[in-house]
Amino acid sequence: MRLFRKKEKQEHRIMREVMERGEKLQPEYHRATPECPHPERWSMYDSMTAEFEVLEFLKNIVTTTKPELIVETGSFMGVSTLWLAQGLKENGFGKIISCEFDPAVFAKAKEKVEHSAVKDWIDLRNESSLEMNVEGRIDLLFSDSDMPIREQEVRRYLPQVNPFGLILMHDASSHLKQVRDAALKLEREGLISVVLLPTPRGLVVAQKREGRK
Repeated sequence: MRLFRKKEKQEHRIMREVMERGEKLQPEYHRATPECPHPERWSMYDSMTAEFEVLEFLKNIVTTTKPELIVETGSFMGVSTLWLAQGLKENGFGKIISCEFDPAVFAKAKEKVEHSAVKDWIDLRNESSLEMNVEGRIDLLFSDSDMPIREQEVRRYLPQVNPFGLILMHDASSHLKQVRDAALKLEREGLISVVLLPTPRGLVVAQKREGRK
């Protein structure tokens, strides 16, 4: 029977493990890379949620740049969504639109958001990032969904991105090449300017070139 058992999705497995053990910080265990030879110096809740230090960075980006509209793709269990929203709450204005395509994962994120002190700052949606309708100018785009579609996401939302705003792409280490290569491809095309932060899983910090003065 085991031969015919449906393989558990990675997102569901990680969500189940977190629910069993609780949200506890642990040393980051992603493999070392030339740009980040000591990943164990960072911390994480799980292997899909952004590293704890990156979560702090996200909140500080919000309080530093004061965005009115944040778009996040790939809510997963809503942890990064809450950190971004906490920054909005401290600012006293703005909203975050965050989407999660998987219904089971979305339900868990929705539960977390509804029990948070920042739920009024969050518009959580159960839909594809490539189909989601967003109105207005995007001041901060955080691309953290399925890695194969990150390039498509940035291309889709780029016309709406504030030229003085920021584009962040998670999972851009030299080991996780797909997102890194996508960001550098967009840079070669003259669409964005890229900085690669040397975190365990890698983080792109970018800005669109069109309209920037």
